[in-house]
Amino acid sequence: MRPPFAALLLALLPLAAASAAPSLSKPTAGFPRVRIVTSEGPIVIALDTRRAPVTSANFLTYADDGRLDGTTFYRAARRKSDPRLGFIQGGIGNDMRRALPPVPLEKTSQTGILHLDATVSMARGDRPGSAMGNFFITVGPTPSMDARGDYQGYAAFAHVVSGMDTVRRILAKPSGGGSDAMKGQMIFDPVKIISVKRIDGVPKPSGWPKPWLIDIPRRP
Repeated sequence: MRPPFAALLLALLPLAAASAAPSLSKPTAGFPRVRIVTSEGPIVIALDTRRAPVTSANFLTYADDGRLDGTTFYRAARRKSDPRLGFIQGGIGNDMRRALPPVPLEKTSQTGILHLDATVSMARGDRPGSAMGNFFITVGPTPSMDARGDYQGYAAFAHVVSGMDTVRRILAKPSGGGSDAMKGQMIFDPVKIISVKRIDGVPKPSGWPKPWLIDIPRRP
């Protein structure tokens, strides 16, 4: 018996969507890739410069300046209901010597980039538009990070294209300490971020000073 046309169309829709999606395993216009090399292994992410241009440009500048080299993944936020899920957070921490000016918040309701599994998003303070050089990677869908109503949410801007095994190893690291929202989530032995470099495109450094590289001798 021949299936109804509507049923056949619905069956073909996922295949059409898959064929329309860009292949991010190779250079793709609008999706520059960045390799994050950590002490637990590499992570490769693809930035969505079309839908989140401001946030993507900010992250690329941190990478091109080397501002993320030598930093750490310092937070493992595991869900109580399932510790295999949650997110990891890394970046400059409180080292303002590495910071660039904060960027406006590109809300998920504007970009359409939701916090699904393997989403990369910018961390920020209590005030929207305060994101600088800290970011997080989700393990499992995290819709609580998406904008809704008066809640501004966080600026998702990229997805992991390889290295989720590294992300999951970092999420499983022993943690504790911290306070408020980070209580119990600070990784005891932070995972080193050795380097963060573009794979695609030409680096565009900011030209801003790099005071963290200045070796100031200590007084005797």
